[in-house]
Amino acid sequence: MNYDIIIGLEIHAELKTKSKMFCSCDNDPSPAPFGQSLNYSNQKDGDKAKLPKRCGANTVVCPICMGHPGTLPVANKQAIEWTILTGLALHCKISELSKFDRKNYFYPDLPKGYQISQYDLPLVYDGYLEINGDKIDITRIHLEEDTGKLTHIAGKKYSLADYNRAGTPLMELVTEPTIKDAQTAKKFCQTYQQILRYLNISDADMEKGQMRCEANVSLQEQGKWEYNGNCEITPLNNYKLNPKVELKNINSFKAVEKAIEYEIKRQKNALNNGEKLIQETRGWDENKAKTVSQRAKETSADYRYFPDPDLPPLEIGAQWIKEIKSRLIELPPEKKKRFIEQYNFDQETAEILVSDKNLADYAEKVISELRAWIDSTGDGWERQKNKLAKVSSNWLISELFKHLNCDKLNIKDIKITPENFAELIALVYQGKINSSAGQKILGVMYNNGGDPTHIMKDLSLEQIDDAAELEKIIKKIMKESKQQVEQYKSGKENVLQYFVGQAMSATKGKANPKIAVEILKQNLK
Repeated sequence: MNYDIIIGLEIHAELKTKSKMFCSCDNDPSPAPFGQSLNYSNQKDGDKAKLPKRCGANTVVCPICMGHPGTLPVANKQAIEWTILTGLALHCKISELSKFDRKNYFYPDLPKGYQISQYDLPLVYDGYLEINGDKIDITRIHLEEDTGKLTHIAGKKYSLADYNRAGTPLMELVTEPTIKDAQTAKKFCQTYQQILRYLNISDADMEKGQMRCEANVSLQEQGKWEYNGNCEITPLNNYKLNPKVELKNINSFKAVEKAIEYEIKRQKNALNNGEKLIQETRGWDENKAKTVSQRAKETSADYRYFPDPDLPPLEIGAQWIKEIKSRLIELPPEKKKRFIEQYNFDQETAEILVSDKNLADYAEKVISELRAWIDSTGDGWERQKNKLAKVSSNWLISELFKHLNCDKLNIKDIKITPENFAELIALVYQGKINSSAGQKILGVMYNNGGDPTHIMKDLSLEQIDDAAELEKIIKKIMKESKQQVEQYKSGKENVLQYFVGQAMSATKGKANPKIAVEILKQNLK
């Protein structure tokens, strides 16, 4: 039987505001290791400054985020503005009136016994994010507080609760169920992470739990259902919809793709074998590469939402929205399009360069320096830009990345200035050094910084362009290689590379290969 694959995403991102969502507790996102319960009050004044902000479990909590009786929450304005900013970046509409609600459920990671969230009046709604030319509709983005963290001890009958994370501003994005495959879902999550990082509102590191992606997956028989918007699909005629499954415990983009692919296959096999599916929450087991049942899926009615009586509604005026909108910057999708149009990068190169804002900015500064150099020579930038942009991207992605990946560093951590990197590319482009020499110079620059021209001279790596000097060396090689000379003259033109190799060896790689080839052809007639 043929099935339509229906996928929707729910993505939580921790905002890196200075304080928590509803109290003044520090919102440092660094984890609090168990077993290090240091007490600030016992430290001498000189030692307090040396302590990390979170020096142990349950050290960054207060009566408000712990839900003690009589406490009153106050909403974090920065978190509200950042959620609106994200909505504007994703073409969303902004609610003129919004409010916070209590989502009631009982679990050890929730100190209040309820979570302050948003139900029917989210801050932003009805947007989209374009993936591979298709618009993925976004239902809403709302703001809530994060829960605490539980650590389950193997072989023990108890778990450890750390409430340092409780109350952290948590922004949740919900898509419409219009994603049709695992690859698009993965790409959506990756692009959304890039946008959050460009806006500098969340580090969105999945491995650290700062961004959590959950997928809702169902399979429906083709032609027996229709999509009504607002996350609703309805059956046609007497068809009974198959239940959806929510996938959790996904901590990497690769796992997003693998978990969805596994669940599609599992549901398809079950339906084809006449097995009954249930609406449930399933976790992704990375070790077993499979989803496992966790619990029956709750509905909104189970949470008994009602407006939080301690937090007044939010009126969001046009002037406030205008001020927030002024903070928008060029984001990855738009930057990628511009890079392709402006520098003639291919899709893959542009995607790599815009994946990190620091890398994109670095690449543009390098190209700007190269343009200034071309302009100073009197040549036309438009005539040279495609070649120079391609050379720049190759040296960034192929050569510099070798060093960065080896040391697991970001481009913002390197010692090479864009000016010096552009100068290195110019040396290669002009033929003053060959690729091998360029790689040696890059290695020195990566470790110590410095001017590439000075490094080239210090290491004697400048190419020999003197035709007379090269001809003298080549004639000596030909005199010692009479057999190869005869082979070339008899028609074996590939022997030319033998002579080029000998010339490079004799000059320790410094011979200009183009000039060497010209001299060889003249002397081998």
